[in-house]
Amino acid sequence: MTLLDALQQPAMLVPSVFVLGLLVGSFVNVVILRLPVMLERDWQQQASEILGQPQENAPRERFDLIHPGSRCPGCQRPIRPWENIPVISWLALRGRCRGCGQRISARYPLVELITGLLSASVASHFGWGPELAAALILTWTLVALSGIDIDHQLLPDNITLPLLWLGLGISLAGLFTGIEDAVIGAMAGYLSLWLVFHVFRLVTGKEGMGYGDFKLLALLGAWLGWQALPVIILLSSLVGAVAGIAMIALLGRDRQLPIPFGPYLAAAGWLTLLWRDDIIAGYLRWSGLG
Repeated sequence: MTLLDALQQPAMLVPSVFVLGLLVGSFVNVVILRLPVMLERDWQQQASEILGQPQENAPRERFDLIHPGSRCPGCQRPIRPWENIPVISWLALRGRCRGCGQRISARYPLVELITGLLSASVASHFGWGPELAAALILTWTLVALSGIDIDHQLLPDNITLPLLWLGLGISLAGLFTGIEDAVIGAMAGYLSLWLVFHVFRLVTGKEGMGYGDFKLLALLGAWLGWQALPVIILLSSLVGAVAGIAMIALLGRDRQLPIPFGPYLAAAGWLTLLWRDDIIAGYLRWSGLG
C-alpha cells in the first residue's frame, strides 16, 4: 500500500488533515497579523504618490507574509522552529517567550486549534477527493477573513475577490453547485446586502455594514449557489444578534460600537458548506415552504 493509499483511508485521513490544519493555522495567524499592516503601508505609499508627498529616504525592512521571520514582539528574539510547533510549543512554553518572559497571546494556539478542528471536520464529511481540497481552501480562508475582520473590521479584497472567482471556476465542475446557480448566487449575495445597506442608511443616516460583507456573501453565493443564501443570512443574523446582545449585557460593550459581521457570515457559510442540503430542507420545513 502506498502512502497515498494509506492517507485515503478514513482512519488516516482525518488525523492527517487535522495536523495539516494545525500547520495551516499557524500561517493563518501570520495572515491575520501581517496582511492588514501590508495593506496599510501600501495605501500610505499610494496616497503619498497621489498627493506628491516625499517618500521616506530610509528603506524599510522587507515586510510580507514570509519576511521577517517570526519573533517576539517584546525582545525581538527570533522564534526557533521548535518553538513554533502549533499548539504544542505554546503549551510547552506556558504561553511566554523563552527569552524575555513576555506573555504570548492565547489566540495564536486557539486559531491553530480551530483551523485544525474545522479541517478535520471537512475531511470527515467529504472524504478523499476534489471536494475536500476545495472545501479546505474555503475553510482556511474564512478563518483568516474572520480574524482580520475581528481585529480591523476589514475584509480585504485581496482575499475575497480571488476566492469569489475561484468559487465560480469550481462551479464549472459542479463540486458544490452548478455554474448558473453560482453566478446567480454571487450576484444575489452582493446585491441583497448592498440593498439592505442603502435602505438602512436612508432610514437611519448610518452605515450598518461595510462593502466587504457584500463581497463575502457574494463569495459564498458563488461557492454554494443562490439557494444557500437565505439560510446563510438567517443563521448569521441570528447568531450575530445573540452575540451582540450578550456582549452588551454581559461584557458591558458600548452598543454604539460596530460589531464585525464577517465572522458570522463566515461561520454560517461554513456550516452551509458541510450541511447545505439538510439546513435548506430544515429551513423550508420551518418556513412552511417545503
